[in-house]
Amino acid sequence: MPAQAASAAPATSYEAKFRVWRGDAEGGDLKDFAVEVNEGEVVLDIIHRLQATQASDLAVRWNCKAGKCGSCSAEINGRPRLLCMTRMSTFTREETITVTPLRAFPVVRDLVTNVNFNYQKAREVPAFVPPPGVAAGEYRMQQVDVERSQEFRKCIECFLCQDTCHVVRDHEENKTSFAGPRFLMRVAELDMHPLDAAEETGLDRQTTAQDEHGLGYCNITKCCTEVCPEGIKITDNALIPLKERVADKKYDPLVWLGNKIRRRTTG
Repeated sequence: MPAQAASAAPATSYEAKFRVWRGDAEGGDLKDFAVEVNEGEVVLDIIHRLQATQASDLAVRWNCKAGKCGSCSAEINGRPRLLCMTRMSTFTREETITVTPLRAFPVVRDLVTNVNFNYQKAREVPAFVPPPGVAAGEYRMQQVDVERSQEFRKCIECFLCQDTCHVVRDHEENKTSFAGPRFLMRVAELDMHPLDAAEETGLDRQTTAQDEHGLGYCNITKCCTEVCPEGIKITDNALIPLKERVADKKYDPLVWLGNKIRRRTTG
């Protein structure tokens, strides 16, 4: 007969301690809850259970519950995460789980924040400029160029990278001049696109990255990469290469000489 005390599996259902931020733009506070947790559940399941049983007016943004829409971004124990992709098995049963709204953006209500800042920054990035004289169906690219930017297009715009970036998170005054990692990644993607004809129209993406999108604010701590649910290497594959191209262009002696001659002839 097996020793039941030694081999008994832990119960699949237990009571967890949750601390959830409740409030609005005027202010709020953390509220404590004790709530049932079942095997295999994610934090979003628990938030929904709280809505169903204890806090029917708890506001939370969500949609797909599959980690593909980016809607349910929040902070769990101080770390930016997707509620639907954070399993309860990540935490011990004795742990108090704290869920708060994204810190970098204004609170609308409870766990819902106003992320309009990000859409404004998206509009500030000039779109892809098609090459002249080439129809859309006639574009040809090397496979290496396709694969280079394929990673960036995995972005689900959860804005966790924007939230965790200390340039935005800790310095509200930087929001005007800093696009954030998500949109600097977009600038980098366009800048390395072999068919982008921006320069032929007078648009210098490298200069605008530095002067208009605040590339110089980024000090490559890789915190954006660490929280990306898609595993995009934002810092290594987008921001650092973009910084290198900006520096190469600025300090290239031939470019410097050409600019100096141009200033003299137009001065």
